[in-house]
Amino acid sequence: MKTKETYRCAACGAQSPRWQGQCPSCKEWNTLETVTVTKRTSAPVGAAASQSSPQLLEGLESEHLGARPSGLPSLDELLGAGLVPGAAILVGGEPGIGKSTLLLQLAGSQARLGHTAVYLSGEESLPQLKARADRLGLLGPGLLALATNKVEDALAVLEGHEPPELLIVDSVQTLASPLAEGIPGSVSQVRAVSSELVEKTKKTGTTLILVGHVTKDGQIAGPKLLEHMVDTVLYLEGDRKHFSRILRVLKNRFGPSDELVVFTMKERGLEVVEDPATFFLGARDPSLSGTAMAMAVDGQRPFAVEVQALVSKSFLTIPRRTALGFDTNRLNLLLAVLEKRLRLNLSGHDIYAKITGGLASRDPGLDMAVVASVMSSFYDQPLPESSVFWGEIDLNGQVRPVAAHDVRLKQAARLGHDPVCHSATAPTLADLQRLLFGKR
Repeated sequence: MKTKETYRCAACGAQSPRWQGQCPSCKEWNTLETVTVTKRTSAPVGAAASQSSPQLLEGLESEHLGARPSGLPSLDELLGAGLVPGAAILVGGEPGIGKSTLLLQLAGSQARLGHTAVYLSGEESLPQLKARADRLGLLGPGLLALATNKVEDALAVLEGHEPPELLIVDSVQTLASPLAEGIPGSVSQVRAVSSELVEKTKKTGTTLILVGHVTKDGQIAGPKLLEHMVDTVLYLEGDRKHFSRILRVLKNRFGPSDELVVFTMKERGLEVVEDPATFFLGARDPSLSGTAMAMAVDGQRPFAVEVQALVSKSFLTIPRRTALGFDTNRLNLLLAVLEKRLRLNLSGHDIYAKITGGLASRDPGLDMAVVASVMSSFYDQPLPESSVFWGEIDLNGQVRPVAAHDVRLKQAARLGHDPVCHSATAPTLADLQRLLFGKR
């Protein structure tokens, strides 16, 4: 046996042969910690082969997941196989977005199905939990709660005579472990707490759901190692000023990782939107200029969304450029292409663009709708009433096809949109301008 010292990053787990102020992998500062590595010398000739020798995958028996329904069919579809025993799920989202409400509804659904669910809260007291469960109509046998900040209490629940089938920890940043130094929520504590809980639930077959705080950048707080340890990562997003919420999958070992579910916040909790195709539209007046209908795709779901633009004369030295719901840099790029390829004088105008309904999207297929709405406001002419747009605009003014074209086309036909503008019907910006406004 040989031992040597090395340095490991507390944030990402990367190793370095010497100490550095900044981790060379994740670029975090002052995260390298000294660890002792023990290496086994090579076995002598003739020694018995290791029991952990490689095995032929073809001859192994397939493992049956044994997933059970969660009580929320849309969540089962999102996860791909329901709640898998022994699986660890990480749920992130901004404060007040509805994480605790959704997970308390999940625990109540499990209790109604006859499964034992424990909701462990490090942020709320038991009377507060009872009041929220009563408001949501979830009180009943099988729903247990525990208010603590000690990971030993959570481990004691798992080590009991009958471990629960579901354990929800809200949140992992509030628990502390005696095996690690630092205050609750620190990198070392989050890593220790999550490691102990995940290891124990793998042995007991309990489905573990960890709630994670997020940073100001919208990333799940704590070491990146936390996301690698769990089987599934879910993220609940939305605008707290709107009632819509989107639960999307960022990682999933038991199903697809590009699915999402749309919820709406009601008095009795979060309710699933069964057909979200037109949910984000609301009431719109197609006779106004500067509005365009876009067929966006998020995950595998098509959404009809309204893109609005306002082009007005500027009295500022540097005109304003503002985008809500998509990247402002992308708006600036599209405006530069319009000025260059169509010779539109936009340099003296303030330009504002947004996606209505509180939806935020990174779909490149929105480019064509943004361009159409900007031209509509610039010319002060409304677009055709039932028109719909999708397509990516390149720097040469060409309209490129985007992913899920057939899905968008099918959804547009189902909703009765005509004309349909995409890369085949308007290959360039000049073609789009001529088609919509008759200008060359």
